[in-house]
Amino acid sequence: MHEVTGQGLQAWAPQCQQGVFRQLLRAFSFPGRIETLAGGAALTQTLATLVDGGATLADPQELVDALTRQRLQSRMAASEQAQFIVADGGRPPDFEPHLGTLESPEQGATILLQVALLGEGSAWQLSGPGIAASQQLDVFGLDPAWVERRRCWNEGFPRGVDLILVDDSRIAAWPRTTRITAQGDRSWAM
Repeated sequence: MHEVTGQGLQAWAPQCQQGVFRQLLRAFSFPGRIETLAGGAALTQTLATLVDGGATLADPQELVDALTRQRLQSRMAASEQAQFIVADGGRPPDFEPHLGTLESPEQGATILLQVALLGEGSAWQLSGPGIAASQQLDVFGLDPAWVERRRCWNEGFPRGVDLILVDDSRIAAWPRTTRITAQGDRSWAM
């Protein structure tokens, strides 16, 4: 996995953040669609767009460098309480994120999952809101345990978590409403 570094100032420019925000909206509106971010450093750009001093961030595997943390000005928290969690998709999950409540499901964590490559690798079939019939997303460097844990975390819908898969320059979203299975598997998982 690649460590996130303090990539210049581009990610912190308002026009860059506005563009990334629009791409995140498209990714969540059309789950499984890969969005390419200009300038690379997709994880840094996504963090710079979503996280600020009012948010809590967990980085249990220390994928975010000190300069990026300083620029974010977010409060660091344990994975169980954080609004945003950065994790290595190549390792199985080893934490339990906050799932929100029935009254406030939007308080469920958003997990930014660093993977090796989007668009190649293991094929996952997606269905649900924003997908006409089904959508295939190929991901290299994703431990399959993430899909199973995600299913468990989202069983109490509307409580649950949303995932943003990130490689060096691209993002794709797996909202909690998306059903995911390995290609060829008939058992759909939320």
